[in-house]
Amino acid sequence: MHLDMDAFYASVEQRDDPTLRGHPVIVGSPPDRRGVVCAASYEARKFGVRSAMPSATAGRLCPQGRFVRPRMDTYRDESRAVMAIVRGFAGDLVQQVSVDEAYLDFTTQSQRETHDSSLDVAVPVAEEIRRAIHSQRGLTATIGVAPNKLLAKLASDFKKPDGLTVIHETGKADFLRPLPARTLHGVGKVTAEVLAGIGIHTIGDLQDYRGDLRAQIGSWAAELKRFAFGDDSRPLDLGDDVKSISSENTFLHNTADRVVLRQCLREQADEIAAKLQRRRLAAFTVQVKVRYGDFKTLTRQSAMEEPVIDAAAIYRTACWLLARESLVKRPLRLLGIGVSTLTEEWHEQLKLPI
Repeated sequence: MHLDMDAFYASVEQRDDPTLRGHPVIVGSPPDRRGVVCAASYEARKFGVRSAMPSATAGRLCPQGRFVRPRMDTYRDESRAVMAIVRGFAGDLVQQVSVDEAYLDFTTQSQRETHDSSLDVAVPVAEEIRRAIHSQRGLTATIGVAPNKLLAKLASDFKKPDGLTVIHETGKADFLRPLPARTLHGVGKVTAEVLAGIGIHTIGDLQDYRGDLRAQIGSWAAELKRFAFGDDSRPLDLGDDVKSISSENTFLHNTADRVVLRQCLREQADEIAAKLQRRRLAAFTVQVKVRYGDFKTLTRQSAMEEPVIDAAAIYRTACWLLARESLVKRPLRLLGIGVSTLTEEWHEQLKLPI
């Protein structure tokens, strides 16, 4: 099961200030100040406003938008209250992945071994969780119920806001067929373009593909094929908080082509920035990793004076490290970016006026 609070920050603001209800609410810096959007209500999203968008752009798209300064302490307190409700139903089997998202597991060991569906248990519990959050906190959540994490996350993207979608084991492949290939976990812009180049645009195309995907996307091909059929064996991660976030690409052929490397870095920076934003984190350390044809591997990192969250800053720092250390002195087999020394105080990056 995957729970996703609906427009969390904006919904908290609309709950606490009745004059904002029904209006396009944009949580972030005012449009005449330097900064970005950190949340938008569904009314604002109809105008194309999205999180991480420059506030000036949001102001142009939605001139009637009601801009509200973020109250991060309030959102964190609200997150703790919501997750307490969730744990009241699921106990310790909760993987919180951000302030407003969590995976819950209601599958017993016997059900895993016999492939007996636990949906009969999970669906009514999901309804109770939604009702409890609404009655106790005045907020709505959308929940996806499915046999695994991949499908549960996809299901929670449907019927928003305040919805419930169930994907059954027997119908999972058919459910996935019409969806874009990029919908699958791990498929970013570059991979989607590679797949499109061989005629794979939907998950159904990927299911039907009979060629060897390793020629296009390397060793990840087998797992991607499993994802296309809705198979995912990843368990809940119930360990400590995330300490670092990284993204790597192994090239089909060793390359020193600057255009290829820059495109690779841009996609990695975009992926890392999206993960930071989902977790409401920022990073004080940016690292690059290279591996040459002889498998020699080097890493270099830079400590930042201020935490970074946006893809442009991560990309620029990675390029600077590669140039400073002359790391592309011969063709690369692998290139990657990582961030660490993470902090929850990511909203400081918005540079809002005091």
